[in-house]
Amino acid sequence: MSDMRPADGRARRRKVAAILAGGVVIGVGTMATLAAWTDTEYATGTFTGGKFTFQGSTDQTNFSEHTTSGAAAVLSFTSPLVTQMSPNDVVYSAYALRLYRDSTNGANVVITAPSTTGTTSNITYTVIKTATAGCNSGSTGTVVVPAGTALGGVGAATAFTLAAPANATTDGVPAYLCFKVTAGAGLVQGQTGTATWLFTATSN
Repeated sequence: MSDMRPADGRARRRKVAAILAGGVVIGVGTMATLAAWTDTEYATGTFTGGKFTFQGSTDQTNFSEHTTSGAAAVLSFTSPLVTQMSPNDVVYSAYALRLYRDSTNGANVVITAPSTTGTTSNITYTVIKTATAGCNSGSTGTVVVPAGTALGGVGAATAFTLAAPANATTDGVPAYLCFKVTAGAGLVQGQTGTATWLFTATSN
């Protein structure tokens, strides 16, 4: 009987060793299976701001930027001269706005009540957005500033839009504006005043 016990002990140890070895194999097999069902995916994005260049033109043909009141475009009014106005005279001046070709977005444009110097009483005006270039007594279109607005105000001004340029080599389509300024019956001899309008374009 004593000769069989050591053999039985060795047999049990071999079984235990075999079971442990089997356990190691099973663990390795499980890790390999998990790795086969794992994958990765990446995403990246680059963000660049667009460009936006707003220009004006007093002759509605040659455009440039006028970014400060000191560099404001000087409107050229028709006869009678604005330096020789009499009561009930009406003078006209064309203006145009556009987006330069490097602009990547369209714009919403609003006109601000002009800053004034000197005496501007008894003078009213209107601004009309016309379909074509030019400005005279027969010009019609979308009213931007209502007729009869005091020169220092803007009334219930209407905003308008500018379309983005079609491509990087073509300037945007201009918005043609017509300023009509009227001297009132109470205009005083020798009075003089200046109005400077601000147009603000906001990218849309």
